[in-house]
Amino acid sequence: MATATRSDPPLPAAQDRLFVVPGGSEAQFALGPGDRVRIVDPEGLQPGVLVRHAADGDEAIALFGDVAGAEHRFTADRAMTVTLTAPGAPMAPEAQDAPTDLHVHIARADASADLPPPLAEPLLDVRVDAATARAYRVRAGDYIQIIDVAGRQCSDFLAFDAAALDRGEERGLDPTVTRTLMGRSFSSPGLHARYFDADLRPLVEVVADTVGRHDTFLLACTAKYYDDQGYPGHANCTDNFNRALAEHGVAARAGWPAINFFYNTFVAEDGTIGMDEPWSRPGDYVLLRAAVDLVCASSSCADDIDPANGWEPTDIHVRIYDRSAALRAGNAHRMTPDAPPRLTRETGFHPRTAALTRQMIDYRGFWLPSAYTNHGAIAEYWACRQRAALIDLSPLRKFEVTGPDAETLMDLAVTRDMTKLAVGQIVYTAMCHETGGMIDDGTVFRLGPTNFRWVCGEDWCGVWLRQLAAERGLQAWVRSSTDQLANVALQGPLSRTILAPLVTTPAHRPSVAELGWFRFTTGRLGDVPVVVSRTGYSGELGYEIWCHPTRAPELWDALIAAGEPHGLLPAGLDALDMLRIEAGLVFAGYEFCDQTDPFEAGIGFAAPKSKRTAFVGSEALARRREHPQRTLVGLNIEGADHVGHGDAVYAGRVQVGVITSATRSPVLNRTIALARIDVTQAAPGTVLAIGKLDGQQKRIGAQVVRFPHYDPDKTRVRS
Repeated sequence: MATATRSDPPLPAAQDRLFVVPGGSEAQFALGPGDRVRIVDPEGLQPGVLVRHAADGDEAIALFGDVAGAEHRFTADRAMTVTLTAPGAPMAPEAQDAPTDLHVHIARADASADLPPPLAEPLLDVRVDAATARAYRVRAGDYIQIIDVAGRQCSDFLAFDAAALDRGEERGLDPTVTRTLMGRSFSSPGLHARYFDADLRPLVEVVADTVGRHDTFLLACTAKYYDDQGYPGHANCTDNFNRALAEHGVAARAGWPAINFFYNTFVAEDGTIGMDEPWSRPGDYVLLRAAVDLVCASSSCADDIDPANGWEPTDIHVRIYDRSAALRAGNAHRMTPDAPPRLTRETGFHPRTAALTRQMIDYRGFWLPSAYTNHGAIAEYWACRQRAALIDLSPLRKFEVTGPDAETLMDLAVTRDMTKLAVGQIVYTAMCHETGGMIDDGTVFRLGPTNFRWVCGEDWCGVWLRQLAAERGLQAWVRSSTDQLANVALQGPLSRTILAPLVTTPAHRPSVAELGWFRFTTGRLGDVPVVVSRTGYSGELGYEIWCHPTRAPELWDALIAAGEPHGLLPAGLDALDMLRIEAGLVFAGYEFCDQTDPFEAGIGFAAPKSKRTAFVGSEALARRREHPQRTLVGLNIEGADHVGHGDAVYAGRVQVGVITSATRSPVLNRTIALARIDVTQAAPGTVLAIGKLDGQQKRIGAQVVRFPHYDPDKTRVRS
C-alpha cells in the first residue's frame, strides 16, 4: 500500500463513496487496483487499526488516537481486502470515553462498478443503463430498491396492478388520488408514505429513503420538453417507458405521471416549479414495498440539457428482495451535507415502547411514540400533570467536551457563564452564531473541572464546537455520545416518590430525595448504572434518568413496575407537546432558528448581561438586548378554532407577529399559543387577532397574557 500525505487534494465528490465504522466495531472492504482510500477520525481520540489481508500474511497499522480530523490515505496497488477496527467499549453514563465513528472514503478506479451491498439476498438485479428504461414484475409484499449508482441521477418510477393488466385494465399510480388520500394539495419535495391507484387501493409504500429530496407526480420527461427546448428527437423517459411497457399490454402515452426519485424540484412562493441538481450521492436509494402484484418500470432519466441529472445521465440499478427479508424502515438523516446518511434508528427503550403502540414517528432520526394504544395523548397528559409519566427522550444529542481547555471552549460557545458552574450542576443555555441568531438551546452538565456534557437537539453543535476549538487553538475534544446514552424522563408530582426508593447513590453524592433543581447525581437503579438529573420538559417536578442503551429495557421495566401503583403512564410526543407549550418551553424550528436571538425566543434569561467574558455572538446580543424588536408572548385564543405554527398575528390590518406553537390546553380548558410579536404589542391585556385564510376574511380573537400560561412562577418544577 502506498501512503499519501494530508496535503493531497481531496477525493472528487462524484467518485467518493463514504462508509462509517461505528466506534466499538469493525468493517471489511474489498479494494481494486488504483482505488484511493482516505480514513478520517472526525472527532478525535478514536484509535483505529487497519489490517491488510494478503497471501503472504496480514499487515496491521495503528491509526489516530488524538487530533480531530486526522487522516490516513493510501492507494491500493493490487486487489486486496482490508479490515478497519474502531476499538472501544460501552461508555458508562458517568464516564466520557465514548467510542466514536471512523469515516472511510473510497474513490473507485472503476466507479461504475461500485454498488452498495445488498440489503438481503436479491431475487432480481436489474441494471437500467443511462438514458433507458426497464420493466419488471414484483410480487405482493416484495421489496423494490431503486439505487442511484453514480449519484445525481433521476429515476422515474411507474407501477401497475398486474392482475388488472392481465384483465386488460390499466390501474397504475394515480397522482390525484394519492395527493388527496395523503392530504397534500400538490406535489412537493419528498415522498408520500403510500401511492394509490384510481380505485383508491395502495400499490406501493415507501419503506426507506436515503436522500429525502424527490418529486412526486410531475411528468417523466417527454418528447415535447426537448422539442420545445430545440432538441427534436432527444431520448426521453416517456418514450422509453412506452417501449419497455408495450410487452405488458400498457398503452403508450405522450407523458407519464411518475414518482420522480432523486429529482430535486422546489415550489416557489408564486407556485411555479423549479429544479436543480439532485442531492443523491453514489449508492443512495429508495426502498419500496409492493402492496399487490405489480408490473413496474424504472428509468434512468435521459435529460442532459439542464441540471436535472448533473448534466450527464448515468445508470440506475434495481434490486428486488423477498417479502420475508423484513428490511429496516426509515428516512436518512445527515448531520452535514457531506456526512454519511443514517436511517431512522431505534432508541434503547424501543423494545418496550414499540410493544405498547404502533403510533411511531421519525423524531430527529429516531422512532418515538406519538401516543400509546389504549391511553392516548389526553390521558398521558393528565398522568403527567396529576401523577407521573414516563417519556423516552433519547434522541437528544449528547456531546462529551473534555480536555484542559474544555471550560474555555464551553464558555466561548454558550451564553451562560461556565466559570460559575459547579461540578454536579446543570445550566440551561443558548448557543449562538456571531449574528446573535441561535444554533440551539440545551443544557450543560459539569462532570469535573475539565469535563462537560452538552445535551441539545442539533447534531451540528458537535461539528461547530470542534471547528471553534480548532479556530481558537484550544486543547479540547468534542465527542458524540448520543448512541452511548439513552435517557428517559420521569415527570409529574409523584416522580420523586416513585424514583427515590429505586436509586442508590454513593455516599459523597446527593440522593434522589436530596437532589436540587438543575443538579445531577450518579448511582445505580438496581444493578443498572445511571445518572439522574433533576431536569425535564414538562413544567412539573421531574427527573431524567440516563443509562447505556443496552440497559434501557431493564430501566424501563423497573420504573414502570414501581410507578404502576401510583398511576404512572408512558407518554408520547403528542402529550409532551401540550405540556411544554403550557409551560412556555421553547422548541427548535418553532420558537427559534438561526434568525432568532434568545430574547426573541423567550429565553432572554439564558443570555444574562452579567456574563463577564466575551462569547460567540456576545456583541450582537448586546446590540439586540438594547434595541429589541420582537419578543415571545403567551396568547389566549377565543373559541376552539384550530390555530397553528405559522399563523399570522394582527393588530388591525397590520401583521405584528406569528404563532410559533399552539395547543388546546386541557388544564386551562382553552386554546393557547406562543407567539413572536412586535414589542409594541407585547403588554399583557393587548387585544390582537389571528388571521386565517388571507389574514383578513377570517379572524380569531386573541389576548396577550402572562407567559408561560401554566405555573408561571415555576413553583411545581421547583417543589
